[in-house]
Amino acid sequence: MSIVMSIRGRLRTAALTAALALAFLPAGQASAADVNNVKNAGFESGLSNWTCSANSGTAVSSPVHGGATALKGTPAGQDNARCTQAVAVKPNSTYTLSAWVQGGYTYLGVTGTGTTDVSTWTPDSASWKQLSTTFTTGGSTTSVTVYTHGWYGQAPYYADDLSVYGPDGGGGTDPSPTIPGTPGGLAVSGTSSSSVSLAWNAVSGATGYNVYRSGTKVTAVTGASATVTGLAASTSYSFQVTATNAAGESAKSATVTGTTTAGPVGPALPKHAVTGYWQNFNNGATVQKLADVQSQYDIIAVAFADATSTPGAVTFNLDSAGLGGYTVDQFKADIRAKQAAGKKVVVSVGGERGTVAVNDAASAANFANSVHTLMQTYGFDGVDIDLENGLNATYMTQALRSLSSKAGSSLVITMAPQTIDMQSTSNSYFQTALNIKDILTVVNMQYYNSGSMLGCDGKVYSQGSVDFLTALACIQLEGGLAPSQVGLGLPASTRAAGSGYVAPSVVNSALDCLTKGTGCGSFKPSRTYPDLRGAMTWSTNWDATAGNAWSGAVGPHVHGLP
Repeated sequence: MSIVMSIRGRLRTAALTAALALAFLPAGQASAADVNNVKNAGFESGLSNWTCSANSGTAVSSPVHGGATALKGTPAGQDNARCTQAVAVKPNSTYTLSAWVQGGYTYLGVTGTGTTDVSTWTPDSASWKQLSTTFTTGGSTTSVTVYTHGWYGQAPYYADDLSVYGPDGGGGTDPSPTIPGTPGGLAVSGTSSSSVSLAWNAVSGATGYNVYRSGTKVTAVTGASATVTGLAASTSYSFQVTATNAAGESAKSATVTGTTTAGPVGPALPKHAVTGYWQNFNNGATVQKLADVQSQYDIIAVAFADATSTPGAVTFNLDSAGLGGYTVDQFKADIRAKQAAGKKVVVSVGGERGTVAVNDAASAANFANSVHTLMQTYGFDGVDIDLENGLNATYMTQALRSLSSKAGSSLVITMAPQTIDMQSTSNSYFQTALNIKDILTVVNMQYYNSGSMLGCDGKVYSQGSVDFLTALACIQLEGGLAPSQVGLGLPASTRAAGSGYVAPSVVNSALDCLTKGTGCGSFKPSRTYPDLRGAMTWSTNWDATAGNAWSGAVGPHVHGLP
C-alpha cells in the first residue's frame, strides 16, 4: 500500500503482458544416456561460449547456485541483457532446458528448434529458483540457440547451472548428473490444525525434492523445506523425502511423524468483510484518530510498522504530532473500543516505502518475535503483509507460521499484493499465500497503479473496469485460494492512487458478478463464488476526505452479499 501507490515494475505493459502469456511447460525426464549439451553451463570459465548483448553480462562470484561463479545480466535502456549460446543437438529429439535464476525478472528460452520454440519466465525472486521447459528438434535441426534475458528497466538477474539434457549432440562438455543421495535430517518444524511443516538437509546435486505422506507423493519442492496442507486436525501422519535431479530420484529418507493440532477457533469476522487502511501520518487526506474510522470497516489495517536496524524486525511509532496530539494511550484505548464493536485491528508491514526484508531464518524469527511484541503492546489482532519490494516465500512463510504458533488461532493475517504479484502461482507473493492458506484470513490484491494485466482467461484487461476486477480475481479464485480469502482492493478516491480508481458502483458490480453472476462485463466467470470475502480500500482517510462515498456505498453492499 502506498500514499499514492506506485507499482514496482512500471514495465512496458503491453510487452510484459505478452510475455506473461507464456505457458509453464512441464520438464521431461532424462534417460540414462542423456547429457548436458551446454558448454560452460555454470559459467566457471567466465562468459566463454556465451554472447551477451551490449556487454550486459558478467561472471560473478556471488550469488551462485553451484560452483564458484554465475552469470549476472544487467538490463539497461533498450537492452534486456540477453545472453545466448549455440548448442549442438540431434534431430528429432526431445530435450529438457533448465536453469537456476535469481534477482530481477528472468526469461529462459530456445530458438531455432525446427518445431515450436519455447520459453518460460519468472518475476523477481529473492532466492534461487529453477526454470524448466522442454522442446523437440526438427528433422534437420543440429543446433539451437539457448538464451536468458531480463526485462527493460528492471533489476539485474542471475543465472547459473544451465542445462539442455537429452541425446548427445556432439558439442556438450559438461558431465551428466548422477542420482543424488538420500536426504538426511528430516524433522517436523511446525504444525497447525491442518498442516505439518517439514525441513531436511540439502543434498548436493539435487534440483528438487519429493515429499511422501504414508508412502504417497503429495508435493514436490525445490528447497529443503515444505508444508503439507489439507490434513485433519488432531491426527498423526508419517512423512519421507527424496532428492531428485535430471538423472533420477534418490531412495526415501527415514520416516518422521507429525501430529496436527486441534481445530482452531477462527477470528470472529463476518462472512463478508470490508478492510480499510488507516494512515498513521498526514499526507493531505482527512486526519483521523482510530475512533473516527467509519463503522463499515470490519478490518482496520494500521499503516505502517517501521523497519528497525535488526534484520526482519519491525516496530510501531505513533505519529502523535502529525495526528494532532493523538497519544499512545488514546490509540490503545481506541483499538480496544473497535474490538469491542466486533472489529479487527492489524498492523500493516511494508507500503511503497517499506524496507522490511525477511530473507533468512534469523530475520524470519526477528519478524515473528517483533510482530508478536507489537500485538502484546498495542493489542493488535494480527498483521497485514504489504511488502511492495518483493518477499521471500520460504522465509515469510516461516515467519508467519512462527507468529501463528505464538499468537494462536485467533491471529488475523491479511495481505495486499500488487496486481503483478498475483498473476501466477509461481510468484513469491502467491506462493506465500498458498503456503499459509490454513492460517490466512484474506488477500486484498491492489487493483490499481498497474496498467493492463492478464485475466484468468488469458485475455488482456485494462484497469478501471468491471472486467479488470473480475478476470484478475478469477486467477486467485482458481489458483488455490478459498473464495473467503479473496477481496478486491480499490482506492477510495481519485486522489488515493495514481491510477485505477473506479466508482463504488463498479466495485459493487464486480462483487455481484463474482458472487451471483450478475453485473458482469464482457468477462463472466465459469462459476460463482458466494463466499467471496469482500473488498478493501486505501484508505479510510481518503474515504473521509471524499465524504465517505466509498464505505457508504461498498460497505452495505459487501455486508448484504449472499
